[in-house]
Amino acid sequence: MNDRLRNLQQFLIEHQFECGLITSKHNIFYLSNFDYEPHERFIGIFVFQNRKSLMVVPAMEVAMVKEAGWENEIISYTDTDNVWDIVRDTVNQIQTLAVEKQEISYFYIEKLRELQPSLRLSSLDEKLNNMRLVKSDDELEKLQAAAEYADLAVEFGIKSLKEGISEIEVMAEIEFLLKKKGIREMSFPPVVLFGENASNPHGVPGKRLLQKGDVVLFDLGVKYMGYSSDITRTVVYDHANEEFVNIYNTVLEANLVGIDACKPDIRMGDIDLAARTVIVNAGYGDHFPHRIGHGLGLDVHETPSLTLNNNGVLKTGMVLTVEPGIYINGVMGVRIEDDVVITESGSRVLTKFPKTLQVVSPGETLW
Repeated sequence: MNDRLRNLQQFLIEHQFECGLITSKHNIFYLSNFDYEPHERFIGIFVFQNRKSLMVVPAMEVAMVKEAGWENEIISYTDTDNVWDIVRDTVNQIQTLAVEKQEISYFYIEKLRELQPSLRLSSLDEKLNNMRLVKSDDELEKLQAAAEYADLAVEFGIKSLKEGISEIEVMAEIEFLLKKKGIREMSFPPVVLFGENASNPHGVPGKRLLQKGDVVLFDLGVKYMGYSSDITRTVVYDHANEEFVNIYNTVLEANLVGIDACKPDIRMGDIDLAARTVIVNAGYGDHFPHRIGHGLGLDVHETPSLTLNNNGVLKTGMVLTVEPGIYINGVMGVRIEDDVVITESGSRVLTKFPKTLQVVSPGETLW
């Protein structure tokens, strides 16, 4: 049994839960190294107090589960089997079951209660989140590699800029060139926004064509061996006006101040406060509508949430984003985001793409 499963088993013993059931894609990967896309089929890891864990998996996936390194019991089923008969045999003597409250589907809850009407359900969320909060050296190496590919993706995006190209064409160019480098999956669909579209923090790339003087916002991330990166860079095409320069320099200062505040034992909300104060003092407080950042790991958004009122403290080995932004509705938006690991002495920035204000000319190489 690996250390993560053993850790979870000890939690079950301490809290007197007979069994834990893990069904989410990322937590199954975290516990087994098995990366999969289940579609509508059930896949679950059952962790018990007093016996080895087992995985229920479609028969077509068994070889991949073993290749991933799973050494415990595997129970497989075909598409003509009723998987819930298998689950019934697994839980029929269990009275207390801990599940991922935020991840498990209501359909699964209904099925479990049909199988065992007296079943008492509890949550595994806090335990699993805390296990994933501090990254191992191996995880940090993968996150660093993911960040390096994110840097490269921004470079690809900038190189593709030319007057008349659309947002979605730039997005396609980024993904195409990354796949040629061997990257199979993005952390999320890349965001490429021109001009006034960049004033929407989570805008969707479309047919808007690039014009001279447009702000260009890139927000993207790459998956590397299961781990996510998340970077945002904002540039301007051909020429910059005074308003953009003022906003950009304010966001850059907020980004640097926020990163400087990232140290072990610092209150998480103080990271937001430090960066937000820069933006408020510049007169743009009403134009920074979101938190300063979030945790990063297997999920592109995971614990912690770096909101102003988060009283938790940073720990060595946490990885998080620092991403201040200013958005002027219908005019422009600027965001600068980095991935940061908390170290014993402070922090280390994983994303390296330059943050000095860039005025891009066609075909220009910036890095």
